[in-house]
Amino acid sequence: MLEIPDLETFAIKLHSTGVAEIIFNRPEKYNALSSQVYAEWLKAINWAARCDDVKVTVLTGRGKYYSSGKELAVPDPVSESLTYEEKLALSNEGSRTTRSLVEALINFPKLLIAAVNGPAIGFAVTSLALCDVVYSVPSATFRTPFMQLGICAEGCSSTLFQRIMGPSKANEMLLMGRQFTAPELLKAGFIGEILPEEAFYEDVLKLATNAAQFSLEALKTTKKLIRDVDRELLLKVNNEEFDRLAEKKISQEYFDSVVRFVEDAKKKKQLKKKQKLSRL
Repeated sequence: MLEIPDLETFAIKLHSTGVAEIIFNRPEKYNALSSQVYAEWLKAINWAARCDDVKVTVLTGRGKYYSSGKELAVPDPVSESLTYEEKLALSNEGSRTTRSLVEALINFPKLLIAAVNGPAIGFAVTSLALCDVVYSVPSATFRTPFMQLGICAEGCSSTLFQRIMGPSKANEMLLMGRQFTAPELLKAGFIGEILPEEAFYEDVLKLATNAAQFSLEALKTTKKLIRDVDRELLLKVNNEEFDRLAEKKISQEYFDSVVRFVEDAKKKKQLKKKQKLSRL
């Protein structure tokens, strides 16, 4: 058996049935995505792809959130002494791991199930479209605040969201930053099934375990047939999205947008704290 990687930001469980759980494990940070998380997510996905004992993989979160998206902080201003090409190269290098993660999700050869246990934001939402099946609790919400941050679509969402949900709903999410509920995305075809919150993990594991009883080679062959139709296109879209993202992230507009976003988040947190204290 290929050794299970020892990770700080993920918990990995491999059941005797062949079901592997890859669990976002930063509940105190609402499973926010840092550079370390992206790197360890890539390690976990590559392990599950290569390990012969893994037949079905379940991706889920620990705590109240599935994932609150990228962990935002005010970025350091890019040195004005650098040329545009040098700034762009640094920006591209910063997103290299995430670009590779999307590529690994596109090429993942086995059944990949997402179990959305709570709110999902940003890349945590776009990456769901690269999973084979998405299950959700009734209370989960889904949002991609890319326009608010002055960046662009990622995770192949510029192509897959329109295919799954249709142009209007996809554009509401990507271009207008609208937050969707689980029932809305079930109706749109983005979610396969909404499962009761009180037995969510058990129900997902039961479904994954049933699928793990099937022939792994049959699953991999059928997954390949499904993905091969779009594989080349999705790999191209991934590179195009991250090229444009690198350009956005060296702009003054991005810097100003993140500063506003972080400041607004701090104000909301302080307001909630005051309201909580006033009720005591």
